[in-house]
Amino acid sequence: MPPIQLDVHDRRLLEIFDENAELQTVSSGHRFLEGPAWHPHDKHLRFSDIKGNATLQWSESTGLCGYRDNSHMANGNTYDRQGRLLSCHHASSRVTRMDDDETMTVLASRYQGNELNSPNDIVVKSDGAIYFTDPPYGREAKVGIPREPHLNFNGVYRLDPGDNTLTLLVADFNRPNGLCFSPDESLLYINDTPESLIRVFEIEADGSLSNGRVFAKTGGDGPGGPDGMKTDSDGNVYCCAAGGLHVFAADGAFLGRLRTPMQVTNFTFGDEDLRGIYLTGITTLYRVRARIAGIPLF
Repeated sequence: MPPIQLDVHDRRLLEIFDENAELQTVSSGHRFLEGPAWHPHDKHLRFSDIKGNATLQWSESTGLCGYRDNSHMANGNTYDRQGRLLSCHHASSRVTRMDDDETMTVLASRYQGNELNSPNDIVVKSDGAIYFTDPPYGREAKVGIPREPHLNFNGVYRLDPGDNTLTLLVADFNRPNGLCFSPDESLLYINDTPESLIRVFEIEADGSLSNGRVFAKTGGDGPGGPDGMKTDSDGNVYCCAAGGLHVFAADGAFLGRLRTPMQVTNFTFGDEDLRGIYLTGITTLYRVRARIAGIPLF
């Protein structure tokens, strides 16, 4: 297997990736992959096949298996602080939780009486607050069910862990997509796919956002725009974008890009040491090993 292809703009990228590392194919033949989430205790990966309308599970010991059929075209996934799977659904415009008895609980489906657009990506803060983006992709034919939106904006929301109050945080994005916290949870990064940029906000004590500003812009050749996004334990920001996985330092400096054979939509850190990066290509799940660990989801 040939070594990975790196576009090095800053030598700090080589502190993250070994130039001789390999991009491994974990699973292929899928329809449209998204939403990988690594369970740090059970050591398995769950991820969505949106067009396949299924949530899948993979582990080193058992390989690939189905986790949930009829996933309502689930996209983004993560875990709450109790280790329960949270999912964003394109077909039903909902955010749900899989409880310990495998029943599904709807956490959010409407804002001020109107259906949400199609919740897309989701993160959970250490206090249990849930943040998610709500662009209209799931109401379009490519990865959803065509239908008119009920809202005239594409928002970013916070779901209160105490009373499940849904608060609109930001409504001036074109199409918000991936989001992630800084390691100390003082900042929230949110990208905007059509605008090819990443914005960053300060998180206030009440969970609201302030001082929004442009953190970085993505560019380059190849398919894809800003999509799934995470930070590592050193505060570097990784974003799936044109041609592969783009990496930025905490100060916004562009370090470079890990090129991928196809468009990648999202990724997560996994393996025993959280130094495995699992990337969802459109039809293929990849893994590459990194030198810096990610942050466990719970």
